[in-house]
Amino acid sequence: MPSVFSRIVAREIPAHILREDSQFLAFLDVRPIRDGHSLVIPKTEISDLFDLPDPLLSGLMCFAKPVAKAIQEVTQAARVGVAVVGLEVPHAHIHLVPIDDIHDLDFRRARPAEHDRLAAMAARIRAALAIQ
Repeated sequence: MPSVFSRIVAREIPAHILREDSQFLAFLDVRPIRDGHSLVIPKTEISDLFDLPDPLLSGLMCFAKPVAKAIQEVTQAARVGVAVVGLEVPHAHIHLVPIDDIHDLDFRRARPAEHDRLAAMAARIRAALAIQ
């Protein structure tokens, strides 16, 4: 059975997509730690991030870089933290989380977000990406 992320790639499940190319997809997390919390995935379904072939692993980070910059610009965060957890969804992914303090990376703070709030944040991040 395809992962929830593969179903997002196939457009079977809606998502607030920020950036996409032939290999990667970035979208907002529906249970963000903070506004702007996003996920970046390879479109190829491989369970563990460190099982990705080297070109795909390095490509994922290069793809994530402008997304992180746009998140930082929109949220005015001091940094964008990167987390690799990978326990809930068996599909390699990284979390991009705007942070001002190390405690901002506390996944216990994740809460479901309202569709309208996610849509507005996605629009702001996409606009920032467009001017980079």
